[in-house]
Order: sequence, then structure tokens, then C-alpha cells
Amino acid sequence: MGRFTLICTVIGAVLCLAHYIWHDSDPMYLLFYMLSVPAWFAPAFINVVTVNIVYVYLLTVLSWAIIGFFIDLFAVQVSRRRAR
Repeated sequence: MGRFTLICTVIGAVLCLAHYIWHDSDPMYLLFYMLSVPAWFAPAFINVVTVNIVYVYLLTVLSWAIIGFFIDLFAVQVSRRRAR
């Protein structure tokens, strides 16, 4: 697991934990729905009021891990190009 994958996974987990703890707070509610990629698309496929939020949390952490993974891949490619 690369450095950015780990950092982004932690960001996703902290985001979900903060939303779980302070979900009644409007700023935290807005922050979560601004930074959670699955929460952007969930209303198009499901009713977000009735869905189990754990699934949204898991997909949020997974999406942040995937973003970090692609950043790691890009960083490796850039470092290889500079090494030539």
C-alpha cells in the first residue's frame, strides 16, 4: 500500500467517523456530502433517506482509497520519467 493510498484511506475513514459523530451538524453534513463521491451519485440510484448509511461509509472509504491508489500510480510514473 502506497503512501497516498494510506493517506486518502485515512481521510475517507475520518470523514465517515466525523459524519457519524456529528451528523446533526449542518456544516458536517454538508462537508460529508461534498467530499463523499458515492454520496454524489447515491440519490440517482437509491433513496438516501432509507439506505443503510454503513454502505455509503464503506463506499466512501473505498473511493478515497482508489483515489489514493491512482495518485500513487501517477507518482511512480512521474518518478520513473524523471529518473531517465
